[in-house]
Amino acid sequence: MGHFDVAAVMADAQRKESLDDWGPGEFERPLRVLLADYARAELNAIGIHILRSGIVHSLRMRLRAQEWIRRHPEILEERLAPPIVVVGMMRSGTTLLQRLLAADPRFVCAYGWEVVEVAPRLDHQFTDVDPRIAISEAREVKSRELAPELFAIHPMYAREAEEEIVFLADAFLSHVPESGAHLPHYRAWLDEQDFSPAYDHLHRMLQFLQWQKRQRSSGEGPQRWVLKSPAHLGYLELLRARFPGLHIVHMHRDPRATIASGASLNATLHAMHADAVDLPRVSAQWLERMGWTNDRAMAVRDGWTDQACLVTDIGFDDAVADPIGQVARVYDAVGLPLTAQAEDAMRRWLDVRPRELPRPPYGLQDFGLHNEQVDERFTLYNKRFREHIGH
Repeated sequence: MGHFDVAAVMADAQRKESLDDWGPGEFERPLRVLLADYARAELNAIGIHILRSGIVHSLRMRLRAQEWIRRHPEILEERLAPPIVVVGMMRSGTTLLQRLLAADPRFVCAYGWEVVEVAPRLDHQFTDVDPRIAISEAREVKSRELAPELFAIHPMYAREAEEEIVFLADAFLSHVPESGAHLPHYRAWLDEQDFSPAYDHLHRMLQFLQWQKRQRSSGEGPQRWVLKSPAHLGYLELLRARFPGLHIVHMHRDPRATIASGASLNATLHAMHADAVDLPRVSAQWLERMGWTNDRAMAVRDGWTDQACLVTDIGFDDAVADPIGQVARVYDAVGLPLTAQAEDAMRRWLDVRPRELPRPPYGLQDFGLHNEQVDERFTLYNKRFREHIGH
């Protein structure tokens, strides 16, 4: 096993944190399967270092969070109000919608700096400027310099609302690893797994973040979370079970546009970790994963009799053309007034938001895919959401 020995990786995290209590929730079994596949993957030295370090970091955050909870058991009493959860395939406008909603002071989100290091150091005081912000901003600058191509496709800003997929990845039940390495066994194994431990871990980390926000704001009451991740699409039933009363915003865009973008991101990640990248394989796996994900989302939604009040469907083109108008539909659906204050905050964010760097031009054909192939895999999706994707 070498670099990816389970006991060695876990011991590393324990040594670095001087902690040994992992807390509740299963994570060792999925970690074992993932590490075994990493050990078989054709990774270069940099890839081995990046991926192993990422796993050790996840384990360190688990240890550190557990120690905070041991010292402050009231963290687990935090009540999470029913969140608004933005889902949709990558590049379908999920980031735009989440950050617009997060501009409203009545909502809370997880910022980039909170996601990167969910648990502060154990001597942390909540009175001063949080040192994690500067660390995260420095990391943002560094990633722009060292991985400009990755940053252009998938920028992560310290002070912007960020998706919470990292907390699913920290439970080692997520599709994040397969986006950066060829992991055929882990990938197939995941399809048969119950992701409840990952969603339990997500819920626990949001309680922890909410408690931290309360320390910083002199104990104000809990506000409604705006969550976002394309990853939730395949697990809508678990999401709803763990967050009763949630409202889902489902973003839609022509899969021809979204699949090429996802394939590009995955190819970039693979190239950071391995010397040889099988582009057609990476692209075919992404097409299949997105098809699988959308099939599951549609099947779950078919079973919801209260779908009309549970989900707001928004098209990417509509969101870009009239962002405030589309956000207003979400407020109507959840029965919340869109105040002048909230609208002003959203317009201010639209004015000052980070401008995306130009991406290298690419299309499906660059990844060994063609329009007909994508259309065929998404026949049902394209038919069902025709009005939202302009088909």
